[in-house]
Amino acid sequence: MTTTSSGKPLRADAQRNRAKVLAAAEDVFAARGTSASTEEVARRAGVGIGTVFRHFPTKESLLEAVLVALLDRLAREARELASATDPGAAFFGFFARVVSQAATKQAVTEALAEAGVDAREATGRTGPDVKDAIGTLLERAQRAGAVRADIGPAEVTALLAGISYAAGRAGGSDDVLRIAFDGLRPRDGEPDQEAARR
Repeated sequence: MTTTSSGKPLRADAQRNRAKVLAAAEDVFAARGTSASTEEVARRAGVGIGTVFRHFPTKESLLEAVLVALLDRLAREARELASATDPGAAFFGFFARVVSQAATKQAVTEALAEAGVDAREATGRTGPDVKDAIGTLLERAQRAGAVRADIGPAEVTALLAGISYAAGRAGGSDDVLRIAFDGLRPRDGEPDQEAARR
């Protein structure tokens, strides 16, 4: 449940407005980058500028909240996918989802940096959740034989970071994803996953 700065729970209508502002901000910042204004966010959300500032007193606090919400959503999706019946499809689908969010994350991170805010510090509690969730998806996909056994969470995170950065800059990540996925899949003749662990 979302709370006010004094720790009191928000009313239902205030929660809805906050969610609308966050969703609108994510869209606006992804489309317009650092030049986007809080007025554009308010218009897109269908609320007044006062509502935006009531929930987020500065543009930087709004940007931080967008980034945290994005990472929270990705961590939640990964946790849900951890029980999927096809671990390989879950892993590769999540990987593609993270890359598809790259432009939004990059725009918000750059805007925070321009404002002198360290995105890693702002998302300190959420980043490890995403990394843990990726590790779980990877482990399940490896046990199912969908991902090479010699790949660890650090390599997957590095691949995600690099591909996401490139996708956020140039767009069109389909070919890059195909190549990365080919590299992550077991090679023909590779020993089975259990034998590789012995």
